[in-house]
Amino acid sequence: MVLGTLVLAVAAGFLWHAVAPRPLLVMTGRGAAEVVNAETNAFIAADGWYSFICLACGVLTGLAGYLVTVRRHGPVAMLAVLASALAAAWVAAWVGEHVGLASYHHLLATLPVGAQLHAALTLGARTAIVFWPLGTGLMAGGLVLAARVHDRQMSAAASSLAAD
Repeated sequence: MVLGTLVLAVAAGFLWHAVAPRPLLVMTGRGAAEVVNAETNAFIAADGWYSFICLACGVLTGLAGYLVTVRRHGPVAMLAVLASALAAAWVAAWVGEHVGLASYHHLLATLPVGAQLHAALTLGARTAIVFWPLGTGLMAGGLVLAARVHDRQMSAAASSLAAD
């Protein structure tokens, strides 16, 4: 289960890198660049894409975690699923930020003054890391709650049939 979550995290990192916008930079000197448009929303949009991807992956992780471990092994398995979800969020952020980073640094070191390039992807809102475990907890916890309600309804129905 943990291995599958980490594989999903690597894929999520690549997906985030592929879809997240990056602000346009202009070279101001050797190895130095500044944002072309100071009012760009690319930083916020990149964090939003990361949050959305992590929430969706968290829902998938919660569903798989419930089906594979939580319904059989209970609260300890739920803690393991949530811990793996938190680790997956960190892995996704790391992968997304490091894909293409060497190329970005190469361009930053070699482009002439006035040339334009896109900034490296960074997660500005580190608190967005919680979206993966949040999605996982909501999905797995919701399924646990639904199973408990179903079990209670079945036992109430069985006892009412036995009383008749």
